[in-house]
Amino acid sequence: MVYEYITFGFGLKFRAVWQQIKQHPMSRVGPGLVTGVADDDPSGIVTYAQAGAQFGLNMLWTMPVAYPLMAAIQLTCARIGRITGQGLAANIRSTFHPFVLFFLVSLLLIANILNIAADIAAMGEVAQLVTGINWHIMTAVFVFITVGLQIFVPYHRYVFFLNWLALSLLAYAAVLFIVHVPWNEVIWRTFFPQLTFNSSTAAVVVGIFGTTISPYLFFWQASQEVENMNINHRRNLLSASETEVTSELRRIKWDTWSGMFYSNITAYFIILSTAVTLHTAGVTDINTAAQAALALKPLAGDFAYLLFALGILGVGLVGVPVLSGSAAYALSEVFGWRSSLEDPPMRAWKFYLVILLSVLVALVIQYSPISPMKALFWSAVINGIVAVPLMVTILILATKKSVMGVYQTSKSILVLGWFATLLMAVAAVSMFVA
Repeated sequence: MVYEYITFGFGLKFRAVWQQIKQHPMSRVGPGLVTGVADDDPSGIVTYAQAGAQFGLNMLWTMPVAYPLMAAIQLTCARIGRITGQGLAANIRSTFHPFVLFFLVSLLLIANILNIAADIAAMGEVAQLVTGINWHIMTAVFVFITVGLQIFVPYHRYVFFLNWLALSLLAYAAVLFIVHVPWNEVIWRTFFPQLTFNSSTAAVVVGIFGTTISPYLFFWQASQEVENMNINHRRNLLSASETEVTSELRRIKWDTWSGMFYSNITAYFIILSTAVTLHTAGVTDINTAAQAALALKPLAGDFAYLLFALGILGVGLVGVPVLSGSAAYALSEVFGWRSSLEDPPMRAWKFYLVILLSVLVALVIQYSPISPMKALFWSAVINGIVAVPLMVTILILATKKSVMGVYQTSKSILVLGWFATLLMAVAAVSMFVA
């Protein structure tokens, strides 16, 4: 009897706490924030850290340039998802030849698995630095944590914790309060960099834009708009009232632009923090996230090192679910399977199986001769291949009346989108030439 009273009391307490949590503003943040944070995943941090270490302040210009381009593409994806009530793959399937869909989704799946492999390796190595526990063990721990949360925790609860993990990116801004920053020079170099355009410069610029504008983010944000629509028991905007359409499109616009700003300003801080520490000290070659964190220790102190390391772990816990989830959404829409993180495992078991297998295959790579950096390199190559045709496909979908009805994307966003596509095409060609 005593046990029953205690259990009942704890149940009431948990429900009361959960009701307070649900009313918190963070629980109402849209998909843009999680998508933006996932863009600064551990493998992305390596790229930004290398840019700052190798070129100092002279790579800061890439973030102001990338911001409107990235936001335009992500906004287009979000609008497609919310207006049609379907993810990207479902819209591609109903509009284009099946070969286009299978080609894009197959490459996405391969690139995502390799990217997950690089991310969880970075998390394991950084965790070893912090805890002293073998990085293979820590990698496995992070894998089972992320998979377990995705499979067994409903989306409306799970996404709340992803939103809070987004705050881990503030660690990179905090680093700047610990080290000396020549702000006048920072502002000047952001707009007037001193660069010699050679193969090394081209490779880093390609890497930055390649990790900033990534295909897995396109699929994720569109699908999250669909998830939110279903959770709130709403219809797609093609059959909604004009008032609801206006409200939702305004929300999507604010959510996407703010989420991408958070992502890009964080990347800017990572480049800046490594530029004023590592580059200034003559450390110009960074190959892993752990190496970037460790190199900060003698230069900026234990606190800066710990902040940088914890930031990597936090964004990894956001990035890995987005990578595996985007692959699962895309593949499920190809074959018409149920695809929702809100569904229990047995109801959408094929969808969850894709999540599980993609992460487990990435884990196996950790115990194979393939190095995490090679996995990262090949994921970048494949992302470079798939990004351009996928962006072309997205922009075509956004202008089709048969898909978007009267809510086709504005000309200004299309101009930014096509410019981003052209830039990614040049980056992909440069990558192969390099």
